[in-house]
Formats: sequence, C-alpha cells, structure tokens
Amino acid sequence: MNSIVVHYQEIALKGRNRPWFIGRLVQNIRQATSDLDVPKVRALVGRLEVVLGPSADYGAVRGRLERVFGIANFSRAGRTSPDVEAIAGALLRELEGVQDPASFRVSARRTDKRFPLTSPQIEREVGGRIKVARTWHVDLSNPALTIFVEILSGEAFYSVGKDRGPGGLPTGTSGRVACLLSGGIDSPVAAFKAMRRGCSVLLVHFHSYPLLSRASQEKVREIAELLTTYQLHTKLRLVPFGDIQREIVLSVPQPLRIVLYRRMMVRIAERLARDHGAQALVTGEVIGQVASQTLENLSIIGGAATLPVLRPLVGMDKDEITAAAQRLGTYEISIIPDQDCCQLFTPRHPATRAHLADVEAAERALPVADWVRRAAEAAELAEFHFPGRRPVQSPGARD
Repeated sequence: MNSIVVHYQEIALKGRNRPWFIGRLVQNIRQATSDLDVPKVRALVGRLEVVLGPSADYGAVRGRLERVFGIANFSRAGRTSPDVEAIAGALLRELEGVQDPASFRVSARRTDKRFPLTSPQIEREVGGRIKVARTWHVDLSNPALTIFVEILSGEAFYSVGKDRGPGGLPTGTSGRVACLLSGGIDSPVAAFKAMRRGCSVLLVHFHSYPLLSRASQEKVREIAELLTTYQLHTKLRLVPFGDIQREIVLSVPQPLRIVLYRRMMVRIAERLARDHGAQALVTGEVIGQVASQTLENLSIIGGAATLPVLRPLVGMDKDEITAAAQRLGTYEISIIPDQDCCQLFTPRHPATRAHLADVEAAERALPVADWVRRAAEAAELAEFHFPGRRPVQSPGARD
C-alpha cells in the first residue's frame, strides 16, 4: 500500500471557505513531510491522499501526520479500480501475512453515487469474499479488525485500521497571536491549544539575565523546538526584564509588585505582538492558581492590554494541565530547575485583590512607555523550522 488516506472533520463544516482550509491543510502536510519521500499530497472528495514514494517509511510519515492540525484520522491505504472483484482481490493480497483476528468487518463509504452498489451492499460483497477466502468470523458490532473501503469517482481505496490525528484547524487559518511563555508547565499547554485552533503563535519569554542565569532561556528554546513540530515555523522573542523588575522594586510597594510586573509584561508582549501582526495575546493563567491569578488581579493585569487576552486554561486545574503537558511532551522540559524572572524580587505577601486605582497611581510615577520601547527593542529573535529544526537567532531583531 503506497498511499495514506487522510480524513478531516471540522474543516468539512466550513462551507464556502472549505477549499481554502483544505488548501492550507495540504500545504502543511507537504511541509511536514518534505524530507520523507512524499512526492504528492492531493485533495480528493471529502479526504486527502498522501502518496508515498518508494523509500518512504510509513512509521516516520505517521509520526508527522499525528502532529498536523486539521487531521481527524488517517489510514495507510492501497488504490485500485472501483470494482468489487478488484477491491476484494487487492485486500486479500494485503491480508496474506495478517494473523487471523478474532473477528472482522468491512466498513464502506461510497462517495461516487453512480457506483451501482450501495455502501451496505459493498460491505456484504467484499466482506463475503474475505470471509470465504480466510474463514474469518464477522462481527458488525465489535470487530477486532475493521477493513475500510472508500469508493470515489474512477478509483477506490482500501485500508486496515486507522490512526488518530490531532484534530483542530490547520496552522495558519486563524490568524496570529502572541503567547507569554514562562517555561513553566502551564504556558506551553496554552500555546499548544492556540496552535490547535489554527493560530500561528509568536512566543514571548521574559528573562532576568544577567541578574539570573540563562537557564530559563535554554528551557524555552527546547519548548519552542518541540512546539515547532506542530506549527512548523516558530518565532521566539527573548525579552530582558531584570532591570525593569529592579526599578519596580525601588519604586512600588511590595504587595503591588507582582501585578505591576505582569502588567509590564503584557504591555511589552502587546508591542511585540503588533510588530508581528498578531491580533491577540495568549497566557497560561488559571483562575485562583497563584496570587496574581485571582479574578480581581486577572482583570487588572489584562486591562493593561488593548488587544484581547485569551486564557485557554482558565477553567482547568493543575492535574489536568499537568496531564496535558505530559501528553504534549513539554512537562519534562518545564520541570527542569531554572532561575525564572518570576522568582526574582518576589514579595513575601503579594496583593491577591489589588485595586486598580492603587496600581495606576503607582504606575504614574514610572516611565512605562519608555520601558516598553526599550524592552521591545532589546528583545532577541530566535526562529525555529520543522522539519530540520534549524534555529536562527538575530540579537535585537525586529519582526
């Protein structure tokens, strides 16, 4: 079998915009498999075909397709003429080395309604031939092995079993966002969830080097590389924040410092987001998880931005987020000890319900606009590409 039949789900509901979504999905699959001898990816009626070249390894291609957003499921498949005898004969040849299953069934879909047999009739005809040839037991309710047959105009595909895709929408179909990436457990999951909804995500990390080590920067680079295997091209902005923290410590009462740190981060991230053409900010904040994430504080922190602030994790608990990070593969990176800027100059008793008037009064004494400008200009740019993972860094570069 030298094809893979790819099925999408949510894209099918897009109406007149469906061809554009399908075209983006085809483009993303081509890029994700560009180094794996996949000579062609083509759109068919209601599905895609990924053609495997003679040296293509299905396991490697499968690993890539499992990370392409927009794919609901896919199957390694063979192509033949739309004829029951041809389909059954091809299937029997493919099944020669398959160990006898406890039971099986044939599941058919007839896209070409001109084909003389209905889907149930195709299932009976093909399944009957396999049953006679292999003496396998048929179970239509709970089969151990499911064989799929798809009848299209002028061709048919057959496959055994299915692999799950990541679902969601193709990367690049929902615009750009900027995600504040701390290097902890939560924010990489938030970035992933935005990517899964079709967003191209700019990652923005705040660090306190040289007041602290480069450990947090190295962690977020690893996280960015991993996330790039999903969105294929990632820009990471590394923002020096230690001097701003130090100035806030000298000028702001202890309880308000965390809120002011976060408001400054939001302002700087928004400046970088606009340079990048992003239309929203994304954070890994969760209601009530830490002192800065009470509903009152979240409102005040988010109020520093004029762009929408999206919080994909807001209703999840720590166990749910940790499980998601483990599935994603970022958990092992996130728990590596580092010196994150959030640990620098942290007050012992931060305000859990800050008042906007107090925060704004404290900020009036600070050169906020100048800090935002300087931090954005000093932000380093690192780029990651997949396949190939070719990190490119330009100190102080602008998007």
